[in-house]
Amino acid sequence: MFKAVLVSIIVGVACAILSCFLVLKGWSLLGDAISHAVLPGVVLAYMLGIPFGLGAFVFAMLAVTLIGYIKSNTKIKEDAVMGIVFTTLFALGLMLISKIISSVDLTHVLFGEVLGISDDSAWYTFIILTTVSLIVLAFQRIFLVFCFDPIHAQSLGLPVRFIHYAFLSLLAITITGSIQTVGIILVIAMLITPGSTAFLLTKKFSTMLQIAVGISVLSSLVGAYSSYYFNVATGGTIVFVQGCIFLAVFAYQTIQTSRKNRLVKVTA
Repeated sequence: MFKAVLVSIIVGVACAILSCFLVLKGWSLLGDAISHAVLPGVVLAYMLGIPFGLGAFVFAMLAVTLIGYIKSNTKIKEDAVMGIVFTTLFALGLMLISKIISSVDLTHVLFGEVLGISDDSAWYTFIILTTVSLIVLAFQRIFLVFCFDPIHAQSLGLPVRFIHYAFLSLLAITITGSIQTVGIILVIAMLITPGSTAFLLTKKFSTMLQIAVGISVLSSLVGAYSSYYFNVATGGTIVFVQGCIFLAVFAYQTIQTSRKNRLVKVTA
């Protein structure tokens, strides 16, 4: 149980940090695309008897490369390109699963199984995602400039294209490292919800990071323990707690806005 909680927290922190940048950049769909695109890599890794993370990372980078190449050489908008690439690769993964892997393995790949994670997988997740988190935090100013204004970043002499692919690589690594904890489907929510919730509460990026990480840690603790005692899926419970926190914050913001509007009308 301690191992499951620790791994869940590490995954939550890494996803929360990246989610802040994704929300600011407007790249939430990109996290969705990469998460789905890694499925055939996981299946092929299963067939070859190699670590899931390796196969997932290869297909994550393939998806990133395809999206970038198609976007650069056509008039199709980026969101449409993402949709085409990730649905095609996800469909390929489902085809492979239907021929090779049992339904039990399918559930594990799609929704994770943190309570049954092995020691080797736990160490892999811990080392990989801790490294990613430290790298992003160390270069957060560069990534922040890139997310807010790539043109300004280029005028400052920053290698925008390298930063672009470096960030996508870190995102791909985070997704592949999170598969065994929350699965391919639910990692999307962990890459969107904490940053979105924090964005509702503050406009200062450093505070946004702290709030997003705090929400992820809290939801990982509550979700992991709740899933154990209520005998429900751990990944789903963690994401559900994050969703409840978002709805609570949204309701609070709505009430506050209504009160302010009423005061303005009364004053006027």
